Amino acid sequence: MTPFSLIYSLHVLAALVWVGGMFFAWMVLRPAALKALEGPARLKLWLEVFQGFFRWVWVAVLLLPISGVGMIHLQYTGFETAPRYVQVMMGLYVVMTALFIRIQALMLPELRAAVTTQDWPAGAAVLGRIRRLVGINLIVGLVLVVIAALRPML
Repeated sequence: MTPFSLIYSLHVLAALVWVGGMFFAWMVLRPAALKALEGPARLKLWLEVFQGFFRWVWVAVLLLPISGVGMIHLQYTGFETAPRYVQVMMGLYVVMTALFIRIQALMLPELRAAVTTQDWPAGAAVLGRIRRLVGINLIVGLVLVVIAALRPML
């Protein structure tokens, strides 16, 4: 295995964990939780899901730029010679990371406080805001995947 293939594999796996996790949460877990659980139980479930999933997202948040920069330096002479699609992907990574940090740093504590105090309407409102940002982040992540898949053509 070449250094590039190892770094590329780690990069793809990190993206898969983050984007795939959001896709699963949005498309599978959310509809199932709505059907199977009442509001309080659903809020408790999401609090646990976010806490577990966000640990893996932090791994991706750290691994993606490290592996991305590594690939840039193995393939090109630096950022200035990297193709435009690489620069676009880096910008979209910053957007995704900012949305994730907003959810974890600002909204997750609100959800935790609402669940702790059993303020179910407040918890539902926070969960709705989190859901919207996760949806936006999922769309950005899927756009990134398409850019990565189309890169030979760009």
